[in-house]
Amino acid sequence: MLHIGAFHLDINSKQTTLWHLLAPRTRLLCTLLMVFTIALTPNGRWWTWAIYGLGVLSIILLSRVTLPVLLKRIAVEFAFVGVVLLGTLFREGGEVLWSWGVLKITSVGLTVLGSVTLKALLSLMMLNVLTLTTSIPALLNALIALRIPPLLVAILASMYRYINVLLEEFNAMRRAAASRNLSANNRWQRRVIGNMMGSLFIRTYERGERVYQAMQARGYQGVPIVEKVPSGGRLDVMALTITSIWILLGQAVYL
Repeated sequence: MLHIGAFHLDINSKQTTLWHLLAPRTRLLCTLLMVFTIALTPNGRWWTWAIYGLGVLSIILLSRVTLPVLLKRIAVEFAFVGVVLLGTLFREGGEVLWSWGVLKITSVGLTVLGSVTLKALLSLMMLNVLTLTTSIPALLNALIALRIPPLLVAILASMYRYINVLLEEFNAMRRAAASRNLSANNRWQRRVIGNMMGSLFIRTYERGERVYQAMQARGYQGVPIVEKVPSGGRLDVMALTITSIWILLGQAVYL
């Protein structure tokens, strides 16, 4: 934890691909359409998720994202999702495949586990591709262009700004601990991290107040400033059309 790095989401936002040529709101719309459709697909529709998986893989290849970074982020996020996924395995119903006391693994439990795992994996891949290839200001402007309430967008912008403040304060304390040789062994390192967590809240709260005062001094009115949002063209219409056709194709397999 003492080796935490800088917080950068959009490391591939400066590339030039067909995906990057789309307006930010078009990328956001395509992502949301895919995520909601994947999440709302009933359990056990494997061919549907195979079709959607090909679509997600095509977007990954088209956008030319850095695969090691993408896989690392998905692995970290999946570690938290995996705790919830284990609870779906022990469900009643269907044929009992394995039992040990009160714990039973059934065919229904395996179907739910596989379905929810695929839903989470495909959704995380789409969302990470969006954040890797689109800058945060562009995403916020895309939300405003899609008529999302400005107050909600301001809250999201403040959250992102506060994460950077939090990491800056943590890195400052990490450098102070390293300069005093307090992280030489694991025992001292655990004590240092424990003490840092307590003082981190107070320091970030005070730093956040100073950041807010600086924003007010520069004319901040509680809502983000809307920059010029690129208008959609034929390529954006084609992207939304292809996404819609791909979604309908995946659902039509089981009709």
